[in-house]
Amino acid sequence: MTIDVPPQTRERTVAKARTLLDALPFMQEHAGRVVVVKYGGAAMEATGLAASFARDVMLLRSVGIKPVVVHGGGPAVTQLSARLGIETTFVDGVRVTDAQTLDVATMVLAGKLNTDVVSTLVAGGVHAVGLSGVDGRLLLARKTQGPDLGFVGEVIHVDARVLATLLDASFVPVVASIAMDETGQAYNVNADVVAAELAVALGAHKLVYLNDVPGLIGPAGDLLSELSAASAEELLATHGVVDGGMIPKLESAVRALRAGIERVHLVDGRVEHAVVLELFTPEGIGTMITPDVGAA
Repeated sequence: MTIDVPPQTRERTVAKARTLLDALPFMQEHAGRVVVVKYGGAAMEATGLAASFARDVMLLRSVGIKPVVVHGGGPAVTQLSARLGIETTFVDGVRVTDAQTLDVATMVLAGKLNTDVVSTLVAGGVHAVGLSGVDGRLLLARKTQGPDLGFVGEVIHVDARVLATLLDASFVPVVASIAMDETGQAYNVNADVVAAELAVALGAHKLVYLNDVPGLIGPAGDLLSELSAASAEELLATHGVVDGGMIPKLESAVRALRAGIERVHLVDGRVEHAVVLELFTPEGIGTMITPDVGAA
């Protein structure tokens, strides 16, 4: 018996098949490789976008990619500090972290937010495990050099064995950006920097930053869809072009590329399925930063 399929249904079905086939080369390229995703902003705070992100991570795992999720949570730290009557101070965009603020940051980042992110991923079918840079001595830090910002740290060593073990067992690590020094003193570390350092230590294929902006905006006010590490450095050196939270992202991106990461992506986390759209489509939706021409 022959079944007649309505033309519109056939067209929709063929279009879906073409979409999957178009994505296949990208899935094959990334299969078996580590992709580090810095997760934050609206993508982390909005319920619908959080569920969308969980499905993206599930798809990455399903096609053989090994995602590692790194998160911060500055706004949540500021909100709880205000509720507790603790004043928040920033110097050049960096939170001054006294002992009280460090306690709040640890509670929020390594406690509530980490649990929330893991819960969302698990609810989406992802075998996620939450940890901070303190677990397994993952992130060794020291007090940031320069102006006294309190317990703000910079990463000096990464011991990625605990992450490698989790990835080999098909778990998705979710890392909160708290680190410690040799004495066990905890430090608050910028999550963008943590993501880059973990990507380098794991030999990741790609590093993806989810932002609250479409990507990197150039001097003319337009979205830069692709640029080199050298061009990114030029933008950082140009007064007034890059500011605020984009500075550590771009600095970390250059650091990662110079250390061997193949691509860094700055993606709008307010777009549903932003990670999938950036990694599995030829056009992408954000900014891709590449190594300099001729770089090893």
